[in-house]
Amino acid sequence: MSKFDSKKTMPRFSFIAILMTLIAVAVLGKTMYIMTAKHDFWMQVADRVKVDSLSTPPIRGNILSCDGQLMASSLPQYKLFVDFRAIHTADKDSLFEVKLDSICDGLNAIFPERSAAEFKEHLLEGYQKQKAHWPIWPRRVNYSTYSEVKRLPIFCLKKNRGGFHTEEFNARKQAYGSLALRTIGKMFGEIDSAQCGLELSYDSLLRGENGISHGKKVLNKFLYLTDRAPVDGADIVTTIDVSMQDLAERALLNELYKINANVGVAIVMEVKTGDVKAIVNMTKCADGTYNEIKNHAVSDLLEPGSVFKTASIMVALDDGVVDTTAYVDTGCGVWPMYGREMKDHNWRRGGYGMLKLPQTLWVSSNIGVSRIIDDHYHNTPEKYVEGIRRLGLADDLHLPIPGYSPARIRMPKKDSRGKQYVNWSKTTLPWMSIGYETQVPPISTLTFYNAIANGGKMMRPRFVKEVRKNGQVVETFAPVVMREQIAKPTTIKKITHILEQVVSIGLGKKAGSPSFLVAGKTGTAQISKGAAGYKSGQMNYLLSFAGFFPAYEPRYSCIVCIQKSGLPASGGGMSGVVFHDIAEGIMAQSLKLEAIDARDSLSILIPQVKNGNILAADYVLTHLGFEPRADWTGSYANGNPIWGRAIETNGKTINLQREPLGEHSQMPDVHGMGARDAVYLIESRGLKVKLHGRGKVVEQSIGPGSKIAKGMTCVLRLA
Repeated sequence: MSKFDSKKTMPRFSFIAILMTLIAVAVLGKTMYIMTAKHDFWMQVADRVKVDSLSTPPIRGNILSCDGQLMASSLPQYKLFVDFRAIHTADKDSLFEVKLDSICDGLNAIFPERSAAEFKEHLLEGYQKQKAHWPIWPRRVNYSTYSEVKRLPIFCLKKNRGGFHTEEFNARKQAYGSLALRTIGKMFGEIDSAQCGLELSYDSLLRGENGISHGKKVLNKFLYLTDRAPVDGADIVTTIDVSMQDLAERALLNELYKINANVGVAIVMEVKTGDVKAIVNMTKCADGTYNEIKNHAVSDLLEPGSVFKTASIMVALDDGVVDTTAYVDTGCGVWPMYGREMKDHNWRRGGYGMLKLPQTLWVSSNIGVSRIIDDHYHNTPEKYVEGIRRLGLADDLHLPIPGYSPARIRMPKKDSRGKQYVNWSKTTLPWMSIGYETQVPPISTLTFYNAIANGGKMMRPRFVKEVRKNGQVVETFAPVVMREQIAKPTTIKKITHILEQVVSIGLGKKAGSPSFLVAGKTGTAQISKGAAGYKSGQMNYLLSFAGFFPAYEPRYSCIVCIQKSGLPASGGGMSGVVFHDIAEGIMAQSLKLEAIDARDSLSILIPQVKNGNILAADYVLTHLGFEPRADWTGSYANGNPIWGRAIETNGKTINLQREPLGEHSQMPDVHGMGARDAVYLIESRGLKVKLHGRGKVVEQSIGPGSKIAKGMTCVLRLA
């Protein structure tokens, strides 16, 4: 290249460099302009095509019964909408107008609360306004209803053509309705808002963890991508037994309706573990029905009444100040106590006179129990209260049920000089000994009686056994022993015997059963009406029965508490009846009879066994006591194997035989068989079966041994 050409080229390169520099400056300038002046505009554009940090809710864990039955679960619910803009964009306006009447008729059939004309008016309003999210029905519906609506004309098309779309919600449902509702718990409108019960106590386990996702708009549709998957909640296995819960609820409700009570409580506890197998809380509503509104079993702090007398006598026996041979004079049923009169329930009939210590509990004598305690603890009431607390009645049970309140049993306190009690009067001890001036929830009273049944070992009431995740146990809640021994073993034996006599010969007879022994104590207490005290018009009563069964080999303890207004009022005659029904029902449910018990030992007849399901026949015969002579044996008929079972009894042999396996081209003889076996044999050969009647086969439309082919139909008549 010449020197001249070189000089000529240099200006050209300089021009290109300058041009590129100007372009770069322009790009940078435009970038800065977009980042500053146009920042808000482009952020709005970005928001229209992407959605960040969407919270993805997990599926809430289930609440299961002790045997794994579903008690509370999250089920999908839907709100139904139609997008009229999508219908218009897809050019389906004319189709919508043609099918509108059919759609409205279908909606009326699904939702009869609204007429077809009302549906038409409602949908036309949304159509004229071209709404993209017009509600079809104002409330959430279940999957079945959603599926029905999805099958209607237009709505059965894809979302971008038919406009039908939904919003999905997780709704909490109780599989057994209101059964143990206050214990299992409820949810507020949203799935994450637990209201009460185990739902609230174990909310952190049941809820799980939210996931995170984001959405991008692709081809005018949002595509959602998961950044972090949600972690579904764990399942909790409760100690509740559904059959016992249902039994206790029905028994309690029968009595509540009968006596027109205000509140009813029933709790059943397993003695060895403290497992709460059933817990019922019924409150009378304005319409006269009973519903679970409040968990009275764990929150009601009421004076327990005569069921507390058991604890008073136990303190005296355990301290050795009295024995079961002691006597106490109850007079004519009225006894003066420091300016007040203590009365027995039969004071108008002359009272009980001289009573032996066990008899004071048999007949629930207020005078007898209060005199025993006052005679030995009047000068040292704190020793009596220490004894009550030693029994565990004042222990905080730390229950996982919101609203639970531990018992309130006050301790005597002296003034600064140590001479006078500041929170105690002379009448406090006598009335405390018979269940007044204390506040004990039913669950604490039952825990005390359960400890007696358990030989003195006090178990904490257990509501949840374990936590499961994806079917695997991840946490176990073992039974907790709160006190190894609430009293001396001799005291436990004495009080158990006395409580059994309360039922067998005392006032608790109606709680007993002719099939097994029951031990327990009745209670009838007047309920104070706040500042008005016990003299405010009609009296309210707390009727109780607490005990366990069977008395000397206890399996379950139970307490029944009923609050009612006015007389008649009887703890044994009302709560005792409910206890009786619950105890007998539970023992009947747990009674297991062996199949051999169905066999008549005097009969020499050999059961008639038809061809059919040999395994089922073999199972029944074996459990009826027909022992096998030889295991599976085989023989041949026309070259085809026949497998059978030889069973021997009383020197005779029953041979169970199946049909020849190779004779599938011939119709089997099913005369005398039940429907199940006959249908199995015929359908196994490829035929169809129609049944008429009930019982055993008396007639078959295709005769035995006839040639058959797949698809043929055989009609069986049963009688």
